[in-house]
Amino acid sequence: MKWSWRLGRVAGIDVYMHATFLLLIGWVGFSYLLQGADLSGVLAGVGFVLALFACVVLHEYGHALTARRYGILTRDITLLPIGGVARLERMPENPVHELWVAVAGPAVNVVIAVALFVGLQLSGSLEPLASLSLTGGSFLQRLMVVNVFLVGFNMIPAFPMDGGRVLRALLATRMEYTRATQLAASLGQGIAFLLGLLGLFTNPFLVFTALFVWIGAAQEASMVQMRSSLGGIPVSRAMVTQFETLSPADPVSRAVQLILAGSQHDFPVVDGETVVGVLPRADLLAALGHGRQNDLVRNVMRREFELIDPGMMLERASAQLQSCDCHTLPVVRNGQLVGLVTMENLGEFLMIRAALEAAARRRPSVAPAS
Repeated sequence: MKWSWRLGRVAGIDVYMHATFLLLIGWVGFSYLLQGADLSGVLAGVGFVLALFACVVLHEYGHALTARRYGILTRDITLLPIGGVARLERMPENPVHELWVAVAGPAVNVVIAVALFVGLQLSGSLEPLASLSLTGGSFLQRLMVVNVFLVGFNMIPAFPMDGGRVLRALLATRMEYTRATQLAASLGQGIAFLLGLLGLFTNPFLVFTALFVWIGAAQEASMVQMRSSLGGIPVSRAMVTQFETLSPADPVSRAVQLILAGSQHDFPVVDGETVVGVLPRADLLAALGHGRQNDLVRNVMRREFELIDPGMMLERASAQLQSCDCHTLPVVRNGQLVGLVTMENLGEFLMIRAALEAAARRRPSVAPAS
């Protein structure tokens, strides 16, 4: 994710902090100052937010490590002001596996809350809930309450919350996966509408949450519908077969000429018959911005890239495109470049396929001659 900084790597998974997370920290500190808090009070407030997001990271690791049990790797975890995002390579295809992956995150928060409760109970430090507030009261007890809140919030049966995935997994045990997703997404959007309506009269934050849920539900339904439409179709049926390539010894200006002459944005870099790199448009523009138009392609191309086989199913290719930091996948057969796959050409393939299916449904059937 752009504008993110790597904090570290634990259990083989990189943890990033998005730049906007600093805005949250600044806002919390400023809020404490407005309430008349001194420096120690401001640091305590910021420390509470950091402790809360440590719990969020553990929540995301619950998802990630459970997914790993089913052979699904996690590319990274990113901290955002609204929470954390664990970027799985793919969602489990088995509904039961998806159920366990979805509940693993909230289960971590339950364990944290229970552990804090037991510790506070044994130490005799429990206070009445009425004495707690967002900024006042026992640090550990507030952290316990917030973890309970995280469980309740994440289990709302609406995408992209964990509860939406739990609902979809349960429905998918009794019906087709795409239909289960559509039902779960529709329920999620209904909940989003009610949250937004309630937020108009109570808390504006609920309106923001409702928008987040509405968009997340729509995106999930659209993504699964696309995945279903691409299922069982090999890459060779949809890949771009007329394309331009670059040589490592070409000047960057050569890529500029090719972009202006056609509609191709990303270029595979080929040495002989071997793909040795990819030059995306974004990297090309960055090179031009630094006055490197006369530099060689080998000095600006990406040497780390992903290849796919023409026999791979489009469903997997689409998932790979969405999960990798790339817009184009070179298609290679027996070491030779035979095509390209982009999200744009997959979208065009789906539009053409939908139009042909609609025409077939409208075509009148011919009655047999008597």
